[in-house]
Amino acid sequence: MPHTWGFEAPGVVHTLPTRKRVIALTFDACGGPGGSGYDRALIDFLRAREIPATLFINSRWTDANPAIFRRLAAEPLFEIANHGTRHRPLSVTGRSAYGIPGTRSAAEVYDEIAGNRAELTRLLGAPPRFFRSGTAYCDDVAARIVTDLGERFVSFSVNGDGGATFTPEQVRTTVAAAQGGSIVLCHMNHPAGGTARGIAAAVPHLLATGHSFVRLSDALH
Repeated sequence: MPHTWGFEAPGVVHTLPTRKRVIALTFDACGGPGGSGYDRALIDFLRAREIPATLFINSRWTDANPAIFRRLAAEPLFEIANHGTRHRPLSVTGRSAYGIPGTRSAAEVYDEIAGNRAELTRLLGAPPRFFRSGTAYCDDVAARIVTDLGERFVSFSVNGDGGATFTPEQVRTTVAAAQGGSIVLCHMNHPAGGTARGIAAAVPHLLATGHSFVRLSDALH
């Protein structure tokens, strides 16, 4: 039986193990109805400024955007991480988060992790190192299953775009305030949202104040 529910659980990573002015930008691609878009402006900005990032991609998004996925996976600037098979909060008892039903058993937790893990391994040629559940919610039992399957559960310390609901100014203000060691969570599947413009405004400020950016694998060993 689980003892925790939320963003906190043993083994879940929220920050980078550094005191330097280093920040990890992470972008979720959730897939499914209303969530399979592609924020080309965001990705093009990262490319133009050579800003590395970790992309947490759900299998439904990959299925809807196979050509885009292949291009992103081939770019050393980005790394691909596991965002689950059906974008479920990771629970062994069926708990929900933000109105999204969670997995209902250890078996469903396994399927949520391993289904997309297998697809990403086939497409990438190697298994992903990092996992984030839909909504980033989990219980302690589910988090342990992630670890047992050979991935690290990565949450966040800065909610950069409020689930793709923030205005560009809200994104700019929130992300620009990130401290060294932060893991920033935003989204790359809502091109009509404020994420791209907010990130484009926040990143120059952070660079000017001496910060740099890394992929998760550059900082988590």
